[in-house]
Amino acid sequence: MDAMDNRELIESGDGGDEGLDLATYAQRAYLEYALSVVKGRALPDVADGQKPVQRRILYSMYRMGLGFGGGNAGAKPVKSARVVGDVLGRFHPHGDQAAYDALVRMAQDFSQRYPLIDGQGNFGSRDGDGAAAMRYTEARLAKISNLLLDEIDEGTVEFVLNYDGSTQEPVVLPARLPFTLLNGASGIAVGLATEIPSHNLREVAEACVALVKNPKLSDEDLFALLPGPDYPGGGQVISSAADIAEAYATGRGSLKVRARWKVEELARGQWQMVVTELPPGVSTQRVLEEIEELTNPKVKAGKKALSQDQVQMKQTVLAVLDAVRDESSKDAPVRLVFEPKTSRIDQAELATTLLAHTSLETSAPINLTMVGLDGKPVQKSLRQMLVEWIEFRQRTIERRSRHRLGKVLDRIHILEGRQLVLLNIDEVIRIIRGSDEPKPALIDRFKLTDRQAEDILEIRLRQLARLEAIKIEQELKELREDQKKLEEILGSPAALRRLMVKEIEGDTKQFGDVRRTLIQAEKKAVAEVKVVDEPVTVVVSQKGWVRARQGHGHDASSFAFKAGDGLYGTFECRTVDTLLAFGSNGRVYSVPVSVLPGARGDGQPVTTFIDLESGTQLVHYFAGAGTAWLLLAGSGGYGFLATVENMVSRQKGGKSFITVGEGETVCRPSPANVPPQPAATHVACASSGKRILTFAIGELKPMPNGGRGLMLMELEKKEELVGAAAYTRSVKITGLGRGDKEREEVLEIRSLNNAQGHRGRKGRQADLGFKPLAIQRVE
Repeated sequence: MDAMDNRELIESGDGGDEGLDLATYAQRAYLEYALSVVKGRALPDVADGQKPVQRRILYSMYRMGLGFGGGNAGAKPVKSARVVGDVLGRFHPHGDQAAYDALVRMAQDFSQRYPLIDGQGNFGSRDGDGAAAMRYTEARLAKISNLLLDEIDEGTVEFVLNYDGSTQEPVVLPARLPFTLLNGASGIAVGLATEIPSHNLREVAEACVALVKNPKLSDEDLFALLPGPDYPGGGQVISSAADIAEAYATGRGSLKVRARWKVEELARGQWQMVVTELPPGVSTQRVLEEIEELTNPKVKAGKKALSQDQVQMKQTVLAVLDAVRDESSKDAPVRLVFEPKTSRIDQAELATTLLAHTSLETSAPINLTMVGLDGKPVQKSLRQMLVEWIEFRQRTIERRSRHRLGKVLDRIHILEGRQLVLLNIDEVIRIIRGSDEPKPALIDRFKLTDRQAEDILEIRLRQLARLEAIKIEQELKELREDQKKLEEILGSPAALRRLMVKEIEGDTKQFGDVRRTLIQAEKKAVAEVKVVDEPVTVVVSQKGWVRARQGHGHDASSFAFKAGDGLYGTFECRTVDTLLAFGSNGRVYSVPVSVLPGARGDGQPVTTFIDLESGTQLVHYFAGAGTAWLLLAGSGGYGFLATVENMVSRQKGGKSFITVGEGETVCRPSPANVPPQPAATHVACASSGKRILTFAIGELKPMPNGGRGLMLMELEKKEELVGAAAYTRSVKITGLGRGDKEREEVLEIRSLNNAQGHRGRKGRQADLGFKPLAIQRVE
């Protein structure tokens, strides 16, 4: 492009001398590109369900005579390279590999529910194996492609010039059934994506017929006729009917799909689980790789050893699974065999473990985005898709009928002229022999049209026989009946709808098949790690090292720690409980007690079980049952009540729970109701200014979602809350005295009552003799 071309590109269309700024030009150019990708590449059309490259491949093969029916019954397949070359040369000036990939996909019975191309040779496998090069494979149109191409020469659809203006190509194909739903589609455009699952032909046809007969058909009746997707590889949709209906009603959703399997009994009471159908997009190779990763995990990048989760997962899978092998073959496209550890393993337990940890159970997205009849790419509901296709089919039948009527009338016109000739054959011959210009003479004598006179002059002598007159009479009778039927169709919407229903039912009878995918709601598979419920004592050090010792009643002074470390606390709980670690940022991290190391050594740092944010320190810990209540507070003077269950999170990154202001810290959590201890009745707060306030615990409120809470104690300037303890009889205050010597003092109920008031008050000065740092419950 030379300088003149560049200047013309950026000149304004108004004055011709004002330039476009770069941002505006880039925006306009990108928008044009985006529209091109959306409409010309990635999204299917609601009319025929094809993307442009697929449509061009099918039309090119039709032109090459590679279809069924007419004079091309069972056409011999040709090299795929010939098809790709014709497509690129005439209609699709893009990469040959892209065109071939599209052709291959249309021939794969595991990719399309109803393959449109009959391929011979290696067209790939569901395991991800690619097809052979186009010079080795051969292709022809499948019989079902007749439903897309049969009526293309009958004026049913618009044609436009191809990219170089040398020939024409159809805008859409005259689909006799909604292939958008039959084969589905998958594509990513610019700002838009589509994921349309495949469906069963009989069910789609029944839904179309029902909507043609009753446009006000309820959604419930429509979804009863079309209950859900029918994937090429079968499988089972376990989502509820309500979830499927919601996805169809909105045009977007996600369905849970799982594999189907059978249990084969073997000799001596042995058995094996055999998977025969997989969810969409899942291959046997992928499942094998996932099981290999579970049973033989690799150390993650940046780590020195396997994580606790990896070790636990490996133990879980190997406890039920002994071996897995792929026995898929030509006779059995999918046959994955799983052998249990022993024949005593529960069959349901093995199935649940495999479903929960592999792609044998997965999610299948639904995104019904396509180019509508108005040319706009829009996400549609199932009803909108069917209604638009019915409108397109009505228009197609109307155009086809008008085209056929024109041909019938033209033939009648010709035959009427011939009939007139046969009645006056001698005079016609005399006029032709004796006239220099027989055509005008015939027109003048018999009042013929130019078309009829031309036909008579070109008639053969054999067609002047008496038998020919009878044939003409019979043909005219048949043509006039056809004329009557076609005019009725064009003049009566009801007759047109009846014809549409009849044709849909006829095509269904010819191409319909049984459903492959089972639709049966089931609960999502969740592998529960079985933990023996037994008493343990969780020991946490000041530096965050944790271990669990069996049983209760241990002497805390008997626990040894690394040099420079000491005891933070011991928690008598059970193996089914949870250890909570409180971060300085207000996040709470959860670790199941069952995964904690034993008490033979020093244990492990809590940080090896969680993902701690950079710059965050663990400041406090608590272990107990999910029903245990804790009093949580911050140094800013605010606090609230919450259960352990409220703070538990499956995420290693923890859960944001306590809101702390700038410069504030999280105080030590205080047990408020942790059986077998009695439930606390009051709250004692201590400030760094040596003030104490007690009030009834009923003045606080539970906050299951966390937050800042209510004001516990009014603080003076530069003063902070050192802690809040829920108690029944007494509390212990610890701090530093002279020479930074650790001091503590236990306050009994009488002393605490002297500081009693209401929540949010300043409290009373306490004669402690040292600076308080923490307060905790004593029983």
